[in-house]
Amino acid sequence: MIKTNDFMEIMKGRRSIRNYDPTVKITKEEMTEILEEATTAPSSVNAQPWRFLVIDSPEGKEKLAPLASFNQTQVTTSSAVIAVFADMNNADYLEEIYSKAVELGYMPQEVKDRQIAALTAHFEKLPAQVNRETILIDGGLVSMQLMLTARAHGYDTNPIGGYDKENIAETFGLDKERYVPVMLLSIGKAADEGYASYRLPIDTIAEWK
Repeated sequence: MIKTNDFMEIMKGRRSIRNYDPTVKITKEEMTEILEEATTAPSSVNAQPWRFLVIDSPEGKEKLAPLASFNQTQVTTSSAVIAVFADMNNADYLEEIYSKAVELGYMPQEVKDRQIAALTAHFEKLPAQVNRETILIDGGLVSMQLMLTARAHGYDTNPIGGYDKENIAETFGLDKERYVPVMLLSIGKAADEGYASYRLPIDTIAEWK
């Protein structure tokens, strides 16, 4: 794969690919690297609520196929389909995240203690719907960064929203009340170039006050 650090090429060259070269497989080691780089994305209070299910085995794809009925080519030809979820229990990891930040010298202990106390109180009274809305935004942020990271590694992607969100968690043995589906991302080496698409002009979508 041809890697690139040219951000404009990564961003403007990205296409939504539906047909991949089935002979190209991404190793677990490289997929781990791609995910590590993607998870430098921002999240609310740095809770990092994203969770990934990398579906790359024949058995996994066979399970996924009936849930993604309109995207069979992507499922069968891609190196993997990454199911992105958002974790409703994201607050459970704050102690680990903030403690590690102190250990690495990113944050003073007193700041960590103050933040954890405030966030614990915040999450105790946070309505479930507000939590859900927040982690879905964070899931979208990491998904976009994952697509750009994949492109930097020489791979192509496509975000998929048309699948059975109601049943995907349970199909793969996850708690559907805890893990909220964000999207599927197919990833692999494009078998074609994909299509450029028109973008609305800025004077249509933005205004200054």
